[in-house]
Amino acid sequence: MRRRDFMTLLGGAAVAWPRGAWGQGRIHHVGILASQPLPPIQRFIRKLREYGYLESQNLHLEMRFVEGHDERYPEFAAQLVKVPVDVIVTWGAPAAVAAKDATTTLPIVMGAIADPVSVGIVSNLAHPDGNITGFASQNVDLEVKRLEVLRDLVPHLLRVGILANVFNPVFTATLRQLRSEAEELRLSIDVFEVRSGGDLQEALARLQEARPDGVLVAPDLLLLSNRADIAEALAKNRLPAVYQFREYAGVGGLVIHGANLSVLFERAAGYVDRILRGTKPIDLPVQLATEFELIINLRTAARIGLTIPPALIARADEVLE
Repeated sequence: MRRRDFMTLLGGAAVAWPRGAWGQGRIHHVGILASQPLPPIQRFIRKLREYGYLESQNLHLEMRFVEGHDERYPEFAAQLVKVPVDVIVTWGAPAAVAAKDATTTLPIVMGAIADPVSVGIVSNLAHPDGNITGFASQNVDLEVKRLEVLRDLVPHLLRVGILANVFNPVFTATLRQLRSEAEELRLSIDVFEVRSGGDLQEALARLQEARPDGVLVAPDLLLLSNRADIAEALAKNRLPAVYQFREYAGVGGLVIHGANLSVLFERAAGYVDRILRGTKPIDLPVQLATEFELIINLRTAARIGLTIPPALIARADEVLE
């Protein structure tokens, strides 16, 4: 999506006009480095408006979306540093790593990342290193909970397939926890590797051939960029699957369980405001997600011939009928 198209879409939404807009005397340049202009980023921009930052008045957004081409993160991060922007906002581990590699001086705010400690972006949540801080979605820990949800969905669960981008640095930590949990539960785990958008169909074909009892789709923005193909393939082949991002619900994902990323990005707008006012990233602790979502798609359940346990439906925050 082009920047102009995205801002037109955003501008069409009803938002409250900010009171007492701050910093009218200068233009603040905010960079966004992510996979796609999804709703959490729109929420981030709207929240900035509430803090008094208005495009064409005192705010200029430099947005870079790789659209499923993760190899472009370093290039786009370097572009943002060259502008230069006042702060870079990232979504996901590959974007955060690229931004950290590109600059040791420009502030970086992670709008959402699974686990910044496990991938070496920060060594301590309470006192982050140098120029980077932000918000963690806890997807590494949540992956074990998604496995538990999958067991609730499929009582006879013995074999679990994981669709994953193995180049995502978070996946190593995720797989370590999953294998430990699976061993205790006497489950077998098979990883179906995706290394780029180009080999997704091959991975989905191998999943279809292997026919595990259930599937976990790893938390990854490359996969999210191909969410329609993934959800359709798994539903078509009657494979129960648990996802982590709410966007999968809109394309027929069966069950979604994860952090509310829109809330995280709204909180990230608060960090950006504080940094633009002079606070240093090192003085802002990395905060963990506190709001989570469980979404169940009964339409997809009917399509694949699966009965959702009533107890699981009762726990859901949202049920699509």
